[in-house]
Amino acid sequence: MDRFGDRIKRGIKMKGGAKNVLYLSLTSFINDTSSKIILPILPLFIKEIGGGGLAIGIISGFGEGIASLFKMVAGYWSDKIGKRKPFVIAGYLASSIAKLSFALSKAWYDVLFLRSLERFGKGLRSAPRDAIIAASSEKKRRGMYFGIHRAMDSGGAVLGSIIALVLVLLFKLSFREIFLIAGILAFLSILPLLVVKESSSKGKQRSSLKIELTNLPKPLKTFIVISTLFALGNFSYMFFVLKAKIYFTGILATAVPIILYTLYQTTYTIFAVPAGILSDKIGRKCVLLAGYGLFGLVCVGFILFHSLQFFILLFLMLGLNYALVNANERAFVSDLSKEETRGTALGTYHMLNSMALFPGGIIAGLIWDINPACTFIYGALISLIVVCAFLYLLRD
Repeated sequence: MDRFGDRIKRGIKMKGGAKNVLYLSLTSFINDTSSKIILPILPLFIKEIGGGGLAIGIISGFGEGIASLFKMVAGYWSDKIGKRKPFVIAGYLASSIAKLSFALSKAWYDVLFLRSLERFGKGLRSAPRDAIIAASSEKKRRGMYFGIHRAMDSGGAVLGSIIALVLVLLFKLSFREIFLIAGILAFLSILPLLVVKESSSKGKQRSSLKIELTNLPKPLKTFIVISTLFALGNFSYMFFVLKAKIYFTGILATAVPIILYTLYQTTYTIFAVPAGILSDKIGRKCVLLAGYGLFGLVCVGFILFHSLQFFILLFLMLGLNYALVNANERAFVSDLSKEETRGTALGTYHMLNSMALFPGGIIAGLIWDINPACTFIYGALISLIVVCAFLYLLRD
């Protein structure tokens, strides 16, 4: 960990930038450890308390939709007052409260409320946090720094998934007991935020929110539309986990999905930084195109193949897709925006992508209850449309 921190400090030139990226990454690491203790078993828990495919689609999409407005508003107001850190702390605090409360859920609609609260916290913190990272890095290395943050985030996800597997297989804890452990851990993630420092930019943002959205650069608005369309078909990991669960029984019906989810997160962790560095060298467009296309291939694979060997390969490909797309979309938005309105730009990107996840989740859930294979056909078609739109609209 110390060696990793030293590499960050040597790479980031701006004053305070190294510590900011390190502490924000550490917060994400701890927080995502907590989250991924919960998330691999969450679809199984929803099934246990009576939720079906539609319930899972609503839960996975509604939380993002209800939080979407706050992603843009938090980004805008962090520009307006020149402070990002209060939004970041409040966001992580709200998510921690929600995670601890999962243990009290009695029906799937309880999970819906708490998942929405947890996503509200994410909406509150995402754009201001990304703006701090962007301000703490040079443009020519921004992809790498966002990749470092996402790698730490995903590293926590890997650890959390492993902890979930251990708690299920070795300690044989119930889902509710596991939720309590994860909730307590979530509160610890707030501690590194207390030493994050930011330079005030108060006074730079004086326009109305409506005017700022109108004045966003045309290439940026075009890309946000394309990424939003991808989000519409980029349905929740829960459907991939449930698809794998169908083909196993007994303890394997719980263990195999968690193992596959861990492989997915491990792949993302390994490739997040290289994907960011690659986008710095060859351009964001090429890397994002590869990521969008890969998601379509994964969906096709889930339609055609149903053995454990292929599930392993497909979850590895899904992790690579996430590595190519997740951090590089944020870096591309940062590249195309001005520093004084970067919070607004990132907030707009997060908001519209999250808004698309709600109807996307409902569509995927409705289709799942008819025929699970059709959910993956839907994802593959959206992926193809996004690739074609990207090639045409951002060809210059």
